[in-house]
Amino acid sequence: MALGLCGAAVTAALAVPSAQAAAGGHGDAAPGWTLTGTGTDARFRGLAAVGRDAAWVAGSGGTVLRTDDGGRHWLDVSPAAADGLEFRDIEAFDRRRAVALAIGEGEASRVFRTEDAGRTWAESFRNDDSRAFYDCLTFFDSRHGLAMSDPVDGRFRMLSTSDGGRSWRVLPDAGMPAAQPGEAGFAASGQCLVSAGRGDVWLATGGAATARVLHSRDRGLNWTETAAGIPAGDPARGVFGVAFRDRTHGIAVGGDYRADQASPDAASVTGDGGRSWHRATTPPPAYRSGVAWLPHSRRSALAVGPTGTDVTRDGGRTWRTVDTGSYDTVDCAADGGCWASGEKGRVARLH
Repeated sequence: MALGLCGAAVTAALAVPSAQAAAGGHGDAAPGWTLTGTGTDARFRGLAAVGRDAAWVAGSGGTVLRTDDGGRHWLDVSPAAADGLEFRDIEAFDRRRAVALAIGEGEASRVFRTEDAGRTWAESFRNDDSRAFYDCLTFFDSRHGLAMSDPVDGRFRMLSTSDGGRSWRVLPDAGMPAAQPGEAGFAASGQCLVSAGRGDVWLATGGAATARVLHSRDRGLNWTETAAGIPAGDPARGVFGVAFRDRTHGIAVGGDYRADQASPDAASVTGDGGRSWHRATTPPPAYRSGVAWLPHSRRSALAVGPTGTDVTRDGGRTWRTVDTGSYDTVDCAADGGCWASGEKGRVARLH
């Protein structure tokens, strides 16, 4: 089965996993993920699917890799100035242009940009506020994007670019709702901040009494907030990733990232742009950190986490586990190519 099946074909392939896939296998004969050899043990929580054959990953130890041949070969294109940094998100415009976010307190939070397929990188932002901790970034198009920080002075901080990530400025926070005590974003999959269309953006939270999804229609200036329906009430619980297939239909996933803790109600759905969220009737069986809609499908999506991959065929209401391999994030390109990445250098493509 070829990589990059679209819509119903992918759904059909994943709906009835073979015994090998159900046991966590990754052989070419089984519909599901095929691991690729990255040659590193970095943990890749940042992932950008460019197409069936092309993808970027970013992770621990300042590591950035890219492939142009479906994962047969991975080229180490790590920024020279990023040694020791923790990349948690990467957004790629194509095979040559990408923007990567390193996370951490103070100056550990940085943004790098490349225009030559990673041969050279420019550091375009370095956080100079010790109170800020940046978690995720997203782009509306090749010029306009946002990055988000955990709350500063009681509100989430938004960073904006209008030149493709070459320069950044902090947005005013007058339109941002007050943060709850202990509330933050989870830099687990590069999906705590996502966008759709020309101006809609959603911010996922956890760690507080209520897990929320905040929504802006004007590129981060004014926000509304809604309870996501995923249990919180603990620093380890909340919404870890969101995905929108358009301005109205979205899925949120999360739970409790501690391996010894259960994660009931680990997924929610919205059909009104995030004004209301409804818990999945049959959620994933455990914590999930990443989620992606299958291209050209109105109802099918994948969710991933350390204990497996789940598929939904009804817009996120019910989920079925199809693989037990460990992944932190998942992303699909417009041409149907889907990728997943995670711990110990694991990067896989859907076949």
